[in-house]
Amino acid sequence: MSKYWNDKVRELEPYVPGEQPKDKKYIKLNTNENPYPPSKKVIEAMKNAVNDDLKLYPDPTCSDFIDELASYYNLDKDQIFIGNGSDEVLAFSFMAFFSKDRKILFPDISYSFYIVYAQLLNLDYKMIKLDENFDVPLEEFKRPNGGVIIPNPNAPTGKYIYIEELKKLVEANKDSVVIIDEAYVDFGGESMIKFIKDYDNLLVIQTLSKSRSLAGLRVGFALGNKDLIEGLNRIKNSINSYTIDRLALIGSVEAIRDEEHFQETTKKIISTRKKTIKDLEGLGFTVLESKSNFVFASHKEISGKILYEKLKDNGVLVRHFNKERINNFLRITIGTDEEMAVLIKKLKLILR
Repeated sequence: MSKYWNDKVRELEPYVPGEQPKDKKYIKLNTNENPYPPSKKVIEAMKNAVNDDLKLYPDPTCSDFIDELASYYNLDKDQIFIGNGSDEVLAFSFMAFFSKDRKILFPDISYSFYIVYAQLLNLDYKMIKLDENFDVPLEEFKRPNGGVIIPNPNAPTGKYIYIEELKKLVEANKDSVVIIDEAYVDFGGESMIKFIKDYDNLLVIQTLSKSRSLAGLRVGFALGNKDLIEGLNRIKNSINSYTIDRLALIGSVEAIRDEEHFQETTKKIISTRKKTIKDLEGLGFTVLESKSNFVFASHKEISGKILYEKLKDNGVLVRHFNKERINNFLRITIGTDEEMAVLIKKLKLILR
């Protein structure tokens, strides 16, 4: 611990990303990356953009990408905010909309960055306990609060809340911002974006990392009423006006335009997920219902920690969380059919 750290740095427990080992080649099913490459149109556009213009700053307003999203989602341009991955958008949202004197609410088993942001910003928060089926008890979020954030589908469970129930949640919290984190919604869920014009307090956050196969590009966005977006821009322009580089902006536009590639890859993952769940259940796993690009599975006889370690020894990486209530579960990203076949084969050997 450095003597130069301030008190806040000393007390922080930072977010821990999924491991990226380089000691050998692994089948990576631990960080929810898309197993399929980005659109060829994205790659081609970015290659063409590697030119002398790189000496110039990128467009701080991200206008071309905002225009594309506005057309795609039938929104106004001032209802869209672009950030350096949805993690940055989330961080800016915590800064813009949550106050120290009003308690924010989020699920106890959820994206672990939420608690990191809350602690970093000295925000008061309450984690609402998931029920025995790992569902989010929405009634518990209908109480006086300073803001609500819920991922849908949830991570790491993969469980999904239907939009009619989320509408009731937004309506019950008209005096605070309700953030729906939709990083995984494209794998079988339905987005809340269509209700943005109905609710001033609704902010929807999405990313190009998962369903658009662009985790390496770091582009996310928020959609909400113009006052919320102005708040995010005030934070961004107080930290770094140029959050998205020229190549990322050009690639992002093409990613949204190539609807055919998007539909093809998401359908493949949904199909593989269905088969994987069936295969895991055949091996004695309990698998939670999922509308994400991963599954959350627990075996009745062998602990999650042991399975994680044995799989890693066998060249397959999955995610294990050593936390209460979920320490027997593995979060398994859906890869290609071939990768999932290797997973099942390795599991059969381990379970024997």
